[in-house]
Amino acid sequence: MTENRLADGQQGEAAVDGRDSRRYSPTRELWKSLLTNKRALAGGAIVILLVVVALLAPQVSPYDHTRQDIANRLSPPSPEHWLGTDELGRDVLSRIIYGARTSLTVGGLSVAVAMLLGVVIGAVSGYFGGTLDDVLMRIADVFLAIPGIVLAIALVAVLGASTWNVILALGITEWVNFARVVRGQVLSVREREYVVAARASGAAAPRILMRHVLPNVASSVIVMATLSLATMIIAEASLGYLGLGVPPPQPTWGGMLNTGQRFIHTAVHLSVFPGLFIVVTVLGVNLFGDALRDLLDPKLGRD
Repeated sequence: MTENRLADGQQGEAAVDGRDSRRYSPTRELWKSLLTNKRALAGGAIVILLVVVALLAPQVSPYDHTRQDIANRLSPPSPEHWLGTDELGRDVLSRIIYGARTSLTVGGLSVAVAMLLGVVIGAVSGYFGGTLDDVLMRIADVFLAIPGIVLAIALVAVLGASTWNVILALGITEWVNFARVVRGQVLSVREREYVVAARASGAAAPRILMRHVLPNVASSVIVMATLSLATMIIAEASLGYLGLGVPPPQPTWGGMLNTGQRFIHTAVHLSVFPGLFIVVTVLGVNLFGDALRDLLDPKLGRD
């Protein structure tokens, strides 16, 4: 009788433990942590707002961003034009809204290109090692020796200024950082028991990488992608400022800064507002990225 009660009690505890384990979800816990983190909330709110504005640009823009009104050129901020007009009488607020679409699209796709190249090269280099690792890392060292913006300028100058060329150039300048992080993680993960067991059982290298190695480095890649987005936005604005970014008539924040410098003494709003949007966007992305890094890697957490 007593043994039966003990057995029933153990089964009940196991059932409770099983129910709790089924209810536990790392993704749900991460979202809960993000929603209680002030930096994550502030940064996430800025990023989400900008993404929504960029997606709904035709609906939220007060004017057509290409419509010219020479009679009202270089007008200061007013009730009709909240952020003023530019040298051709175009509404600055409308152009900034469409510029957000350009910056976020180019920045996001550049990070995707860099992440794809970096994860593949870093995983292959770290897992196989040997001569292949040496060759790939020496190539990475060459890219690291060249400042990213200088390399991007050279690539765009050779390929020509277009949206896809800018995305490709920026992605090529950033892949090295992903590759080095992934390689370091893979060097550690490949020696763990479950990876050794999978290798001993005859599993192919691609299968081991996809099922056992890469899932363990995903958190680091996600954090780095978030933080790299801010770098790509600044780089895209820099290329636009130099006249090597996305070509007109598509507005870019960097291109607006380039135009504004010519009228810095007579129409300062042409430079102030695009620059302010760049600062706020990068701040929001960095706040969210820092909070995400602290949550995914508690060793790097900061109070």
